[in-house]
Amino acid sequence: MNFSFLSDFSSYFINGTVVTLFISLITVVLGAVLGTLLALLKLSGNRFLRFLASAYIEIFRGTPMFLQILIGFILLYGKIPVPRISIMNVDLSLLLAGLIPLAMNSAAYVAEIIRGGIQAVDKGQTEAAYSLGLKQSKTMRFVILPQAIRNILPALGNEFVTVIKDSSLLSAIGVAELVFGATSVQNITYIGLEPLLAAAMIYFILTFTTSRLLGLWEKKLNKGM
Repeated sequence: MNFSFLSDFSSYFINGTVVTLFISLITVVLGAVLGTLLALLKLSGNRFLRFLASAYIEIFRGTPMFLQILIGFILLYGKIPVPRISIMNVDLSLLLAGLIPLAMNSAAYVAEIIRGGIQAVDKGQTEAAYSLGLKQSKTMRFVILPQAIRNILPALGNEFVTVIKDSSLLSAIGVAELVFGATSVQNITYIGLEPLLAAAMIYFILTFTTSRLLGLWEKKLNKGM
């Protein structure tokens, strides 16, 4: 094994790691916002809204993410009216063309996480809120969601770990994340295996560290329960 190339090409891996973390964080935030909306629609009393939310979730969970990214790239790249600027050496239009499909896919899974967290709250809480004169919207906002957060947050953390790995698929459309950086080093140095192993080790460090931190956070949330 020869990893001497790291001294000359470490910037490819460092920049790729930063872009990967940035994409993952933005994806989870956008996915959480859209996923919350989808979860509330799926729990609503309107049959049509429930159908729309269910259809969205089933489509994005039932088709490959890689295919969704390719379709999103064709539909979005160069068609979003944004300034011609780069963020961390990635063209903004290209970044959005990858981020949006990734976030929409994440939202489908987050929606089920949030729906499960809401339904895990004892129904007596809802009945008690109604007996106090609270409307459905305020009951959800002030009574149900605050209690559901305890169940939702650890699962959202696990979704973040998943997105870190799934963001590697954006290398297929030219987003300069970690895998793209590793393959660029391959093309420059003509070294086949070692750049991929270096990227794999970085992914492992990121996901392992994040998982351990989430485990500690979950223990803190459950302390005293």
